[in-house]
Amino acid sequence: MTATTIPEMFLAVCERYAGNSSKIAYTHRSEGAWHPLTHDDVRQQVELFADGLLRYGLAPGERVGVVSENRTEWVVVDFAMAGIGIVDVPIFPTLTAHQEQFIFTNCEATAIIVSNAAQLRKVMEVWDGMPTVRLVITMNNDVSDNPRVVSMQAVMERSRSESTPLERKTKFATLASRVRPDDILTLIYTSGTTGNPKGVMLTHRNLTSNVSSALQIIDVTESDSFLSYLPMCHSYERMTGHYLAFAAGASVYIAESIESVAELMKEVRPTIMTSVPRLFERIRARVLGAVERDSRAKQAIFRWAMNVGERYDGGDRGMFTVMQRTVADKLVFSKIRERTGGRLRFFVSGGAALNHEVGRFFRIIGLTIVEGYGLTETSPVISAHRLEDVVLGTVGPPLPGVDVRIAEDGEILARGPSIMKGYWNDDVATRECIDSDGWLHTGDIGEFTDKGHLRITDRKKHLFISSGGKNIAPAPIEALILQSPLIDQMMLIGDAREFCTALIVPDAETMKTWAEKKGVVYQTQEALWLSPEVHRALEADINRLQRELPKYERVRRFAVVTKPFTVENGFLTPTLKVKRKAVLAAYAEIIDHLYERPE
Repeated sequence: MTATTIPEMFLAVCERYAGNSSKIAYTHRSEGAWHPLTHDDVRQQVELFADGLLRYGLAPGERVGVVSENRTEWVVVDFAMAGIGIVDVPIFPTLTAHQEQFIFTNCEATAIIVSNAAQLRKVMEVWDGMPTVRLVITMNNDVSDNPRVVSMQAVMERSRSESTPLERKTKFATLASRVRPDDILTLIYTSGTTGNPKGVMLTHRNLTSNVSSALQIIDVTESDSFLSYLPMCHSYERMTGHYLAFAAGASVYIAESIESVAELMKEVRPTIMTSVPRLFERIRARVLGAVERDSRAKQAIFRWAMNVGERYDGGDRGMFTVMQRTVADKLVFSKIRERTGGRLRFFVSGGAALNHEVGRFFRIIGLTIVEGYGLTETSPVISAHRLEDVVLGTVGPPLPGVDVRIAEDGEILARGPSIMKGYWNDDVATRECIDSDGWLHTGDIGEFTDKGHLRITDRKKHLFISSGGKNIAPAPIEALILQSPLIDQMMLIGDAREFCTALIVPDAETMKTWAEKKGVVYQTQEALWLSPEVHRALEADINRLQRELPKYERVRRFAVVTKPFTVENGFLTPTLKVKRKAVLAAYAEIIDHLYERPE
């Protein structure tokens, strides 16, 4: 890809597929039906909305908030503002009204685009505290008595009534040509786990260089279909499932929600899918859980197939093993792959480390997971596997054009055209993150393998230091224990403590099957989870999995949490990572109780 701005890329791709009425660019599933858009459809809507924004008084350089779930309107809004030089500020729709107020006041947003009535109510609640906001636009036809609230349809209708298609096309192309590579494309606010969120300034060059580098190492073509479910307001999905897919000419199917993904994989039959490790962990757990419920004969066949697959994956290519692998694939592995639609060429995993055993499970059954690594501040990909060189436990070599080195303290440093411009109105934080030589300090600890693959060992700020002075990386320990089919979620505790403990959320389906097999009688799920029998079973699994760990890294005690960590209850980020501070605060009393008895 040669484009150096997003509107340049957008117009080139639209021109490539102009007049092709059978080629889907984006389609969104809503209320049981798909709503497809061709490239001509997208271009016409983008030009209409961009012209309408200008007619409502918005101007290049201004910041405009976007609060919406994934949908085709999100795409239209994004391309429209990029083309006329407006800086979009997309946020997670799960944020509270007061969190929105902080962000939109901090960036001095002049308008906010929301998806529906619920999101509109949040903005209305704090509008008086956002003095620069003069307009709110709703994607649905949800409006209020406030004359400063208009629908997206009304904005587009105004443009339609006051201009011709040729005028809109010429105007958009002219303004798009004025956008410079180093202009700010978007402000993406960090989660704020260590204080108020900071606005990451990403330029057009940042994103287009990352797309171009990724396309050099990942084979994506116009015949590919993406199933997108991760939030597009997050830099990972925005680059891979939005810009990269569009640049390659692939079709993007936007899921209604994460809950619908399992069924949509069978319906859409995607060839590529971006995800976070939690989805892979859940798929593996569901497969293993289903096997537990099968007959003994089917369980035996599954175990035989996995044994064959492990030998084959381990390098045994003898004639007998190859023949057995063919039979195993027909009887077992192909049926598991059918649950993903049967056409999947590969998954892309990011956002957190992929557990080695989970990755190997997928490789054995014939599904490739390309793991990548990056940050919002790096637009976001720093490194990624090549399809022909996937090494589990690593995140691949750096992308072309991205320099990576390891500092003396083990921190990963990155430099290149995808590194952010800085933090919005925060020079101090920018200097703390990017040194005078242009190296961005990622805050992650890592190392290079002999073959040049980057291996992440942990997050620098997440390293625990026990009261005995031992450094403990929680992520690998959590990933290890999450291999238990009885455990759905866990969080390790041990910073400034004498030893490690954990909060455990059991897997509901697996635990129910386990109870039936063991003859455990219970009245409610909560009663089962808190029973002595379950505690002993969990303890046995944890001890089995952690027996190779040093003593100071082992979980000595744990407590069962009866309510799963979710985005809705504030214990998970929108990319399904545990918010440690929130969980620690909520369960402080239970955690303290784990340390009351002397060791």
